[in-house]
Amino acid sequence: MTYETQYVELSGAAMSALLDGDLPAASAVAGVALTEYFVTDKAKWLWKMRLEQIAEDPADARWLARHALIGTEGPVVGHCGFHGPPDDDGIVEIGYSVMPEFRRRGYARAMLTELLRRAAAEPDVKTVRATISPDNAASLATIAGFGFIEVGEQWDDEDGLETIYEVGVPSR
Repeated sequence: MTYETQYVELSGAAMSALLDGDLPAASAVAGVALTEYFVTDKAKWLWKMRLEQIAEDPADARWLARHALIGTEGPVVGHCGFHGPPDDDGIVEIGYSVMPEFRRRGYARAMLTELLRRAAAEPDVKTVRATISPDNAASLATIAGFGFIEVGEQWDDEDGLETIYEVGVPSR
């Protein structure tokens, strides 16, 4: 059972504080209590990469990271976003992560629904891509029913072998 979920952009200032391991400062900037989940090694790797993208092109920030929270005040259940703005072919890749204590309640599907809604609202986006490890049953189940089709595979230095899935955005 899911609850009404809200998605709020995670600012560069909040990501910087998270990268520094300063959870109170990051929470103050974000306006909601973030948890230890946001300062794990894996999360810090993500914030570092996203901050590098923002440094290269500040306009990319709106694509990169949002924290997901129940209602307007939380709790925070995870984060989601795109890997960047659409490429020259109009493709955006999605990413989402749900905190362990909130898994199996529909939040990943809610995040996916929100990412697909946002992608469809952007005139430059033609295709949404998800790359998933073949043994990640939870993520494979999450995208099921959303029209994604397998289009290939790739090697990711962080995650290993991934299957590439894509779905077109509805015509506008």
